[in-house]
Amino acid sequence: VQLVESGGGLVQPGGSLRLSCVASGFTFDTYTIGWFRQAPGKEREGISCIARTDGSTVHGDSVKGRFTISSDNARNTVYLQMSNLQPEDTGVYYCAVGQEWVCHRSSYDHNDLYDYWGQGTQVTVSS
Repeated sequence: VQLVESGGGLVQPGGSLRLSCVASGFTFDTYTIGWFRQAPGKEREGISCIARTDGSTVHGDSVKGRFTISSDNARNTVYLQMSNLQPEDTGVYYCAVGQEWVCHRSSYDHNDLYDYWGQGTQVTVSS
């Protein structure tokens, strides 16, 4: 299983970015893709998830209304559209795959429920 994130970069406050997570090597049809981020000196934070079969999503309170997760199953790609970015959004953004039931508000942000992780992409929000 391989997850590859891309789309990070430097953006000014109020700007937007779209991150991509391309997944490959799966042998199962049902799964959850989650997005996490880790700011310097802080623990990894769950942001959002999307379930493969029904497309249900969860967005964390810190990003709700600004970030949107979506998927293109034909391309095995999950996106994280980020708008109105703020300096506190700075960090390394990771995608991860877990079982489909993980994509629930009570569990989506639990690191230990995800089985495979990408290497991350850096997002820096600064003027």
